[in-house]
Order: sequence, then C-alpha cells, then structure tokens
Amino acid sequence: MADKVLQVEIVSHEGRLWHGIGTSVQIPVVDGQLGILPGRQPMLAMLNAGTVLVTTKEGVQTFTVDSGFASIDSDFVTVVADHGTIS
Repeated sequence: MADKVLQVEIVSHEGRLWHGIGTSVQIPVVDGQLGILPGRQPMLAMLNAGTVLVTTKEGVQTFTVDSGFASIDSDFVTVVADHGTIS
C-alpha cells in the first residue's frame, strides 16, 4: 500500500514561500496548534502568529507566519498568511 501524503502550499502577500509533498503539517491556530495528517476531514482554520511545520521525507520545513487562514481539503493543505518567512 502506498504511503498517504499531503500536497502543501504556503503563500503570503510576498508570494509563494513553498510547495511540495508532506507527511504531516502543524499550524498555529487561534485556539492552539492543529496537526494535519492525510485523510483529515475538510476544514478552514484561522491562523495565529507562530510557526508552521511541514514534515517531509527530507526533513522538517519551518515557516514563520502571522494572521491568515489554512484550508484543508482532499489531502491538499493551503496556508495563506498575511506575511510569512522561511525560518
């Protein structure tokens, strides 16, 4: 059986920060942290300032973001931050 993965895109007003394949994503939301794994039910979440962690087969990608939102649907994760940087 093939490993399940997430298609991940991190964007901000500055442009696309990163896109690729991840095995999990962790995002800062207004009421704590949200962990996202393949197969997650669709949802829309408001971001809080903090760090987005994307676990890939090569390691962990980290991004610092402020307000915005994240959309999760059919193993596609899109993080849209007002401002963001690669950590």
